Amino acid sequence: MRVTDEITLQDWELTETFTRAQGPGGQNVNKVSSAVELRFEAARSPNLPDPVKARLRRLAGRRWTQDGALILRVEDTRSQVRNREIARTRLAELIRAALVAPKKRIATRPSLGAKRRRMDAKTRRGQIKALRAPPDGD
Repeated sequence: MRVTDEITLQDWELTETFTRAQGPGGQNVNKVSSAVELRFEAARSPNLPDPVKARLRRLAGRRWTQDGALILRVEDTRSQVRNREIARTRLAELIRAALVAPKKRIATRPSLGAKRRRMDAKTRRGQIKALRAPPDGD
């Protein structure tokens, strides 16, 4: 399966099992195994670099298993073939999202003018609140 120009997944990395879909659908649901469960052996994949695997694990969340596999279950349509295509498309999108490295945050400091404006605003606000107090009885 081709994800990008550089990344191609081998057949041994993907396992598909078909089960009966859940929910409404009449007799078709009870007879046909249209739901697909796609298992991708992400931790053992030689095609993904380690930082991409780490980001993929974070993106996958609960779909990541203890042994390092990513499981996608699709039961969107009545067609087994269409569900299979959807599962493969979602896997490719997830891997593409993991390929994008997050930008490093550049630490910044507020300017001296910003600090002064903040303190002036606090002072003005305090004076407004002080004027609300009842007058002293001296």
